[in-house]
Amino acid sequence: MSDEVKASFVDECVNAGRVIGYMTGNEQPQVEDLPENVCWEFLRSTGVGRLAVIVDGHPDIFPVNFVVDHGTVVFRTAKGTKLTAAVSESPVALEIDGYDAKAEQAWSIVLRGEAEQIRETQELVDTLSLPLFPWQAGAKEQFVRINVAIISGRRFKVARPDIWATPLSDARRASFE
Repeated sequence: MSDEVKASFVDECVNAGRVIGYMTGNEQPQVEDLPENVCWEFLRSTGVGRLAVIVDGHPDIFPVNFVVDHGTVVFRTAKGTKLTAAVSESPVALEIDGYDAKAEQAWSIVLRGEAEQIRETQELVDTLSLPLFPWQAGAKEQFVRINVAIISGRRFKVARPDIWATPLSDARRASFE
């Protein structure tokens, strides 16, 4: 698309009262930075997240179910790429998010820290008592603890779909699209 066509399209969107990806007028997106204790409450209320690790020099993401245990996060896994990457010298991140339909609010929590494999006998025994049950069948005999260094979260009201509409929102598409 040429710059002239893009400019014309943006002008058309603005004249229609909308700009792609941005709210206009008096509506300002309200993003609430969540305090640490609220972030932990969301973590305790959710059992599934996405673990971000570095694999062969590149980021990779794995879904994990987890449990909060005394200011840390614990998950189970089998031996393999996820375990090797998680307990490497690289930091990890865990992200969870959700939506409160009644309040029309979405939220997102991200924690960062170092992961370590749980190996000590007493700690393994204590960990076995946690309500942590893998969703996928198979041996998940390795336990990993994420020692949280940073936790942050945000909550915001979800925009109505019509705010994001553009003149092309209802455009017909070719059969190959």
